[in-house]
Amino acid sequence: MDEDKFTDQFKSFKERTLQRPFFIIYVLLGVSYLLILIGFVVALSKVATLSSDVNKARAELAKDPTGHDFHLFPCGPDTRQWEYFRGKCYYFSLKAVSWHQAKAQCEGLQSQLVIIDGFPKQNFIQTRTRNERFWIGLYEVQEGDWRWLDGSNYRTGFRNWKQGEPNNYQNQNEDCGQVRINGEWNDYTCNSDSYFICEKPLPSKPAGSQKGT
Repeated sequence: MDEDKFTDQFKSFKERTLQRPFFIIYVLLGVSYLLILIGFVVALSKVATLSSDVNKARAELAKDPTGHDFHLFPCGPDTRQWEYFRGKCYYFSLKAVSWHQAKAQCEGLQSQLVIIDGFPKQNFIQTRTRNERFWIGLYEVQEGDWRWLDGSNYRTGFRNWKQGEPNNYQNQNEDCGQVRINGEWNDYTCNSDSYFICEKPLPSKPAGSQKGT
């Protein structure tokens, strides 16, 4: 009798032992399916959000077709030679002319020769005028009386003259300002040829139909 009881207990234990791995597998499969379902729902949510954003962007573009270009090219998508910096646009010429010709060409582009009023603009210009000289909007009315084209106060404003400048080298009348190769300012004869920098305010709205230089 005891032997039969032991045999039955052993058989029951064996059956439970064999069933346990299958139970664990079923649990793992259930968890896996649940995770897959959650991932699928999250993916669908992200796709729906992205689709909504795309539709909004298309709607905005339909309302203002030039607005996207305006954000990418603040100075205008058709004005590739104009560079943006701190709310203004700058044109770096590819041809050297006299100071008065440079002034006239900037005015023809609805701008003026650049006014350098602080280190941020000085640094911006200096990084783009290496190895060349560029006219700026600074001129001398009479000996020692320098002025900016926009009427800014020269005497109390920012200056970055090269040491020993301004002067009249070899008794020449050097009445126009320029940035030198290293970015420092130099006075030079106005009828000499140098490159030049024009400056103008940032357009207030996209001007897709305007053609720039």
